[in-house]
Amino acid sequence: MLQQKFSNFIDRNKIYNLIENTVITDAELNKILNKARKLKGLSLKDVAHLLSVKDVEHIHKIMEVAKYVKEEIYGKRLVLFAPVYTGNVCVNNCLYCAFRSANKTLKRKILTMEEIAQETRILLKEGHKRLLLICGETPRNDINYICEAIQTTYSVKEDKNYVRRINVELAPMSIDDFRRLKEEKIGTYVCFQETYDPVAYSEYHPGNTPKGNYENRLLVMDRAMEAGIDDVGLGVLFGLVDYRFEVLALMEHARHLETVFGCGPHTVSVPRIEPAAGSDLSKYVPNPVSDDDFKKIIAIIRIAMPYTGIILSTRENDLIRNELINYGVSQVSAGSRTNPGAYNEAEASGSQFSLGDHRSLDEVISDMIDGGYIPSFCTGCYRKGRVGNDFMDLAKPGLIKQYCMPNALFTFREYLLDFALPKTREKGFRLIKKLLEEVNKKQLKETIISNLDKIDLGERDIYL
Repeated sequence: MLQQKFSNFIDRNKIYNLIENTVITDAELNKILNKARKLKGLSLKDVAHLLSVKDVEHIHKIMEVAKYVKEEIYGKRLVLFAPVYTGNVCVNNCLYCAFRSANKTLKRKILTMEEIAQETRILLKEGHKRLLLICGETPRNDINYICEAIQTTYSVKEDKNYVRRINVELAPMSIDDFRRLKEEKIGTYVCFQETYDPVAYSEYHPGNTPKGNYENRLLVMDRAMEAGIDDVGLGVLFGLVDYRFEVLALMEHARHLETVFGCGPHTVSVPRIEPAAGSDLSKYVPNPVSDDDFKKIIAIIRIAMPYTGIILSTRENDLIRNELINYGVSQVSAGSRTNPGAYNEAEASGSQFSLGDHRSLDEVISDMIDGGYIPSFCTGCYRKGRVGNDFMDLAKPGLIKQYCMPNALFTFREYLLDFALPKTREKGFRLIKKLLEEVNKKQLKETIISNLDKIDLGERDIYL
């Protein structure tokens, strides 16, 4: 049956029955993994079968296929960004979040436009080009505040540097407000469902609050895409309910968007619950996700939705982040802070959760280079209009790499020249030289070399 806009597409009983009644044989595992290598994605039943895998060796087989799929589509580039929290005032009372309204110990703050500009300046001085603006849900953060915050962030200049793409993580809004948001030239609109289980959802979001409305949140991407937002980002908070339910529900959400709007999610975020001051879940996790299961989750999402970006935040520590970029993750935050004003003032206000990765941007980039990855601040697709369906039209036949790799090299070169510490710069130049030697197409190689020369002479913001 054709799915309709603004209709609930999550069948709770169907998903739990699928989990309870699915087992996998070695033959079925090999069949599904061979199918995954064709880069066409997987069915809901395929994903349910993979989620039933428990054997560590079998999980490793899934991860190896995920590595193949990721490199076939994205190559060796890895996108970097930093979050900017504009406030921690929130009317909701989510049990897992330090920003919850019932937390009376948290020092609250909503940034002024000058404070937002100062946060932006500091991140630009570190080398960031892509930011994620995050606002708590409160009447004070209405669409007017949000639009002004975006305009302010885009307006900041620090020498030759400026923000080239702003993604936003915002509470659900109306179609009319989404139309205003689109006018501000945002990148991806992100909103986490937190959990797709409607029963658990009501337990974790108590009280008569905006976030307490399950369907309003579930259908937010329908409203966003109806309003013309090109790219949307889904996400759940792993640890609230059985992770297998959440992964299958994510697949259903992606299928719904693909069926109704012709384009699935641009990104999927995969955070696990971390301790948060003042949270009811600060000392325990209702449904903990082990490291092995977490690796399996990311690998399965990568092969099930091969053209969707997977975002891993600094909730996770540096060791597991360095490992997971090999098996599916395509975007990571770096040098992050989760409290408003924190880049300018370390203890400016209360943070949302505990961080696991405390490395600076340069340290993250240094480790990426050691792994053979190209740190990318590229925004070429967004600014050339390769978004939404147009992006997928290039990604599905494997053509997006012809833009991603060169553009990543250009922004990487900029970073090395303008911001990198000497040791990072030296080994970064060696990596660029090595990667150039691997480019087989003569014209593409000449174009890359020409643009790298221009960057060396002082030109900036070059992209294909």
